[in-house]
Amino acid sequence: MYEYKFIKIELKGIIELKPEQDYHEIVHEHARDGWRLVQVLTPPTGPSGAATYFELIFEKLV
Repeated sequence: MYEYKFIKIELKGIIELKPEQDYHEIVHEHARDGWRLVQVLTPPTGPSGAATYFELIFEKLV
């Protein structure tokens, strides 16, 4: 059986949207704890045509 974890990364900025958190470090931290990155989900775009966040989806065998 697998356990799943979802981490939302907000994107901020006016001209260029950038992640609020260092997603590279988040992936490395979770890998050290036995989690595996399985997908990066980008939601439908907002009114400006750009996504306002993305989600990292991890799984771990329990």
